[in-house]
Amino acid sequence: MFALADCNNFFASCERVFRPDLNGRPVIVLSNNDGCAVARSNEAKALGIKMGAPYFKIRDIVEKNGVAVFSSNFALYGDMSHRVQEVLGSFVPAVEQYSIDEAFLDLRGLQVDDYDALAKEISGRCRKLTAIPVSVGIAPTKTLAKIASKLCKQYPKLNGGCYMHRKQDIEKVLRRFPVSDVWGIGRQSVKKLAAMNISTAWDYTRLNETAVRKQFALPGYRTWMELQGTPCIEFEDMIEPRQSICVSRSFAREITESGTLSEQVANFAESAVQKLRSQQSLALEMAVFAFTNRFKQNAPQAFNSRLVVFPDATDEHRIIVSAAVRAARELFCSGYAYKKAGVVFTKLMQAEDYVPSIFADTEAEQKDARLSKSIDAINNTFGRGSILFGVQGDGHIKMAREHQSPHYTTLWSDIPKASVK
Repeated sequence: MFALADCNNFFASCERVFRPDLNGRPVIVLSNNDGCAVARSNEAKALGIKMGAPYFKIRDIVEKNGVAVFSSNFALYGDMSHRVQEVLGSFVPAVEQYSIDEAFLDLRGLQVDDYDALAKEISGRCRKLTAIPVSVGIAPTKTLAKIASKLCKQYPKLNGGCYMHRKQDIEKVLRRFPVSDVWGIGRQSVKKLAAMNISTAWDYTRLNETAVRKQFALPGYRTWMELQGTPCIEFEDMIEPRQSICVSRSFAREITESGTLSEQVANFAESAVQKLRSQQSLALEMAVFAFTNRFKQNAPQAFNSRLVVFPDATDEHRIIVSAAVRAARELFCSGYAYKKAGVVFTKLMQAEDYVPSIFADTEAEQKDARLSKSIDAINNTFGRGSILFGVQGDGHIKMAREHQSPHYTTLWSDIPKASVK
């Protein structure tokens, strides 16, 4: 059996944890630079606010219906996600985090008499200890477990947990479940299926095996098998490291000064280094880029980039941030207003596979390694961004966040205060 734990309307739920007055009120969370709605409470969905809707297009709905609007607060969401993962980990041998708000649970080796009761217990414990509503689906395959978790959101009577295993129950659900909502069925596959008059998950399972293999290749075949109750996607204890890492942002205001652009690129590079080190990888190359606002057709346009090739594969903070800043200064051209910039690591390798060059400065490498470990230790203890390089300025990436909530769980200054009269 496989279990999938899915946090309901996660970003909006995180905002409600410390704002109980928002319960029952429509809530939306906006993307970077307050551009689009990326999370909606059920009440906001009922108002017709669509995922990805530009904020300026729904402003009338927001104002008319008293919708609570928040800028993205990823420090809060990341910490709340970690808390949910810890609760999930207390029930099972291992947790495979699929995204910030979803995780597969390893049920192998567990002696379980009642899977439905287990699903409900996990959901209840998450709600009690984190205040985040979590839907837990248990089924014979990962794909069916994801569908079971969605049933919890549709039917409150399930109390957050659903065990779907009987063939007749699975068939009943699949006959009504849109094939476009099935995990593993992409947009192009949905178009193909529509042309074949396939609209439900059950219709898909009725296709001929040969046709599935021919039309949808191995991924589509695996999904086809999983929907029929045959596991084809195993539990992974370790997530495969990414082959490239990119950190980029659009700026709230266009940048026309070299120093300001360099400061932002330094922050992108530091953020990328943290991701690099978290998966224990080293980078051989780094691309730094910046470009203007392509929607301003009357303004001068530029797309500038620089490729940095490191003498030796590295994950050291100082080396990478310094190289990124030099590249940013080189690519900057006066007279242009830059709207977006970023840093991309390419040609990654695992740290365990690294063999130092015979020409490497061992003493300097050891010094940088000690510095990086100290930076990691301080940031892990006191919070991300507690220690910065001077070129990072205040350490903030310049984005429009007019509606951001406090960092309740990651900044001492933002911890909620209670007083007794």
